Amino acid sequence: MRFPQRIVCLTTEPTEVLYLLGEQQRIAGISGFTTRPAIARKEKPKVAAFTSANIDKILALDPDLVLGFSNLQADIAAELVRAGIEVHIFNQRSIEQMLNMVMTVGSLVGATDKATALVADLEKKIERTRDVASEFTARPVVYFEEWNDPLISGIRWVSELIEIAGGSDCFAELAQYKDAKSRIITDPDEVIRRNPDIIIGSWCGKKFQPEQLMQRPGWAAIKAVQNGFVQEIKSADILQPGPSLITAGLPQLQDIIQRWNVAQTFRKHWD
Repeated sequence: MRFPQRIVCLTTEPTEVLYLLGEQQRIAGISGFTTRPAIARKEKPKVAAFTSANIDKILALDPDLVLGFSNLQADIAAELVRAGIEVHIFNQRSIEQMLNMVMTVGSLVGATDKATALVADLEKKIERTRDVASEFTARPVVYFEEWNDPLISGIRWVSELIEIAGGSDCFAELAQYKDAKSRIITDPDEVIRRNPDIIIGSWCGKKFQPEQLMQRPGWAAIKAVQNGFVQEIKSADILQPGPSLITAGLPQLQDIIQRWNVAQTFRKHWD
């Protein structure tokens, strides 16, 4: 059986996985938004953004497989399919689906054993994080802001990471929705009413501005603002649904929640 030898990755996640599997020699082209590993940006030609791609450049690479992510790349995929290219678009929205994506990528390149080992390692990291969280004295309410105008709360995998790390998602009921429009918080005062203990900003594709957030009308009354728990996790660490969710995003989440628990303990002691 001959496995694909020239793979174009339209998003960063399959690139990350192929490098972790030691199969990077198969990659013929990558997304310009690729962040992991950093060396990929030096080694591989960039042929796509996220919702757009240079079709002619992709075809010139003569790929035998193109990998992408989400319904937002449906038009790109359709154009490549019409050009006779084999395309696989992942649509993972949860941690389990992300792990399944790793296994699928592994099977597509004949690296099932390595993919199984990678998934097992990621699952161990998740369980160790749960074990640490089980020792926390309290579970803080965490408001995760994916975008600031309009306000958009965290997607499903973010909500799951918050729970694994020892917190409670402030807008868990919105996390079930796949599209960002369905996770818009139309009334910013609703965040004030829910009064989260921790606010985490991760504005997709741009730098989080905590001062701007804290100056919103009425937000000074929120516990997270009053107690100094307005934090940033870079979108590349928590909004790209590949293994980095577990290796980069999850540890940062738990560190923030752990620091909040320590602060709570000191506050109760001094009160």
